[in-house]
Amino acid sequence: MAQDAFKKFINPKKNSVVKEEYRQEKKKALKEKRAYFETKKAEEYKARQIKRGVLPLEPSTKKVVFEPKKNGGKSIVQTTQNQITTDVVMPLNKFLAHCGICSRRDAVAVIASNTVKVNDTICTEPGYKVQPTDSVEYNGKKLFVTKNLVYILLNKPKDYITTTDDPQGRKTVLDLIRQATVERVYPIGRLDRNTSGVLLLTNDGDLTQKLSHPSFAITKIYQVKLDKNLTKNDFEKILTGLVLEDGLVLVDSLAYADAKDKSIIGIEIHSGRNRIVRRIFESLGYDVKGLDRVMYAGLTKKNVERSKWRYLSEKEIRVLKYMNESKRGKKQVNDLNTINENKKILDIEIDKKKGKDFTNAEIDAALENTIVLPKAPKNKREIKTPQPRKFKTHSEKKAAALAKTETVGKAIVLKKQKSVKNK
Repeated sequence: MAQDAFKKFINPKKNSVVKEEYRQEKKKALKEKRAYFETKKAEEYKARQIKRGVLPLEPSTKKVVFEPKKNGGKSIVQTTQNQITTDVVMPLNKFLAHCGICSRRDAVAVIASNTVKVNDTICTEPGYKVQPTDSVEYNGKKLFVTKNLVYILLNKPKDYITTTDDPQGRKTVLDLIRQATVERVYPIGRLDRNTSGVLLLTNDGDLTQKLSHPSFAITKIYQVKLDKNLTKNDFEKILTGLVLEDGLVLVDSLAYADAKDKSIIGIEIHSGRNRIVRRIFESLGYDVKGLDRVMYAGLTKKNVERSKWRYLSEKEIRVLKYMNESKRGKKQVNDLNTINENKKILDIEIDKKKGKDFTNAEIDAALENTIVLPKAPKNKREIKTPQPRKFKTHSEKKAAALAKTETVGKAIVLKKQKSVKNK
């Protein structure tokens, strides 16, 4: 009876058999675990490739179903061909940052300005948890966490035209980025066929409109190779401003790129007029042998070889979207406020226009009613005219030295006389 009670604690199998079964179970569990993580890693990699536009999106009518996960991991569900949504709950300030509205820190102020709505209701809580089914609007525009937008920086070579299609069958810049994305992207701005350098391509219409509009005064830097050395006189003419057939043009800065070779010039300009850099030098009788754009809107071709491309980082995209917001419309006004003619600075009073280049007719009309005025000092104190410094001549210095010597000698004699009297 007692033996029957303890039978349930007795293992009839041998120890070696038990150990082998344990090993097989452990091996099977490790294999399943490894397969699970490999599958998850492959899915995440595919999602990143889809987000970048490397892999095409397959149209799907699958609805997004929110299922909270314990580990907080992300899973991407394809809902339409041009949009990707995440089924992850995130704070409202983080949501705005992911949409490219602003940084997460600045999102607190944006939310406090009563411009953000969640499900048609103004939300002022940065920590509000945005659900996948929520509708978020900013200034009346609906936001999506990850819209399938592509931003590509290309180091354009020569002999490629900046267009999406050419009826003559010439090589275009899109031929260089075939492997970058399947989305339909287009270049922002244009580079001549014989001009090389930084070129930005995207399918973001809002960003394209902003960077192309002259009111934002997007800065561009070019390296120019001329057929001869740039003279000092022409250098000053470019700096003070030139009047071309389509109006006045002023450069932001100008410098010799090579101290030994005066034919290599670096020029910084914000005007987006057609072939503006070439026309500046051609108007002075120079032939442009080479033109390379080394910077556009703060983006450079560093670590990007000729004919190669790269994706923009999230930080670069955010900077582009909110670049020069406070300076909008000011650059063109400043261009016409000061014009150099006959080496005189003229203060011109005209109607100030935003986002438009000024024509010759407007400049002539402004010059007719111009009065040359001396510039007022910044402070109210009177400015004293500097007087030439008077230097002592050699004879004056010598006389002063002799006088000093005599004075010292007399003092020594008096001191000795006093000491003799005391004795």
